[in-house]
Amino acid sequence: MGEAAGSTWQDRLYEQLRTNGIDLFVYVPDAGHKTTIARAKADRQITAVAVTNEAEGVPILAGYHLGGKKGVLLMQSSGVGNCVNQFSLIEIGRFPFLTFIAMRGEFGEQNQWQFPMGKGVEPSLIAMGLHALHVATEADLAPTAQAAHDMAFRGKQGVGVMLSQRLIGTKAF
Repeated sequence: MGEAAGSTWQDRLYEQLRTNGIDLFVYVPDAGHKTTIARAKADRQITAVAVTNEAEGVPILAGYHLGGKKGVLLMQSSGVGNCVNQFSLIEIGRFPFLTFIAMRGEFGEQNQWQFPMGKGVEPSLIAMGLHALHVATEADLAPTAQAAHDMAFRGKQGVGVMLSQRLIGTKAF
């Protein structure tokens, strides 16, 4: 799983998650996670599961943990709003939980519908007992992803990693 020349931050994130034993990628299709999702779908050694709503990913990952394995939920910031009720399972059940959130409603956003949930992601995560970590630059990615993994799976915590719109890029409208 060595890093290929010219790899993107998403490729590096995928490799790091795989190196840490993540073998289930649950996702709702999203441009911010496009490369990571494509890598997961192409990798025959792991399982990639598309869900119709991000909230479905929380109990899937809880069950996967009960089976002794590790998974991750990839979602966009608007998906956090869909998950708030399910997040209560994480703290009450003491399940490790790891999600990477492609942020919208931040730097350079042009779609007015993305702003409210973009502002609400971190307060929602914290209100539901999850730790909220930020990745603003590619240099932040590897150490933050490792810290999030360790907090989730060694510390048995819920962790949401917010991938800044500066990192993922802005959509032009």
